[in-house]
Amino acid sequence: MNHWLVKSEPFKYSWDQFVKDKKAVWDGVRNYAARNNMRAMKKGDLVFFYHSNEGLEIVGIAKVIKEAYQDPTTDDTSWSVVEIAPFKALKHPVTLADIKADKKLAEMQIIKLSRLSVSAVKPYEFDHILALSEKK
Repeated sequence: MNHWLVKSEPFKYSWDQFVKDKKAVWDGVRNYAARNNMRAMKKGDLVFFYHSNEGLEIVGIAKVIKEAYQDPTTDDTSWSVVEIAPFKALKHPVTLADIKADKKLAEMQIIKLSRLSVSAVKPYEFDHILALSEKK
């Protein structure tokens, strides 16, 4: 199983709305690295849901329920989507400041490639963030 992180501005699409919707087609990604990450996602992979611009925190975990296919919002075959569903909210959100302050997370893509909207998360990073969420 692989782990990922997707970013969403909460005023556009929040964790609470995602939970109400019960699933989402993750579309509109127009960055090749982010697209490649989505194409690498497999059904069952776990995905951190991060509130960007406002909040700046990981608030929950989603699960990939459908692997990459052509983005229906464009005729350009360069772009893909995945479908994700809420898995669980974090006990306590983990902020970007928390991540940046933790030496164990210094290599996370959210720090190194901060503009990337879909990023890979290493298993130890995923586990460490879960532990941080429990401690707060």
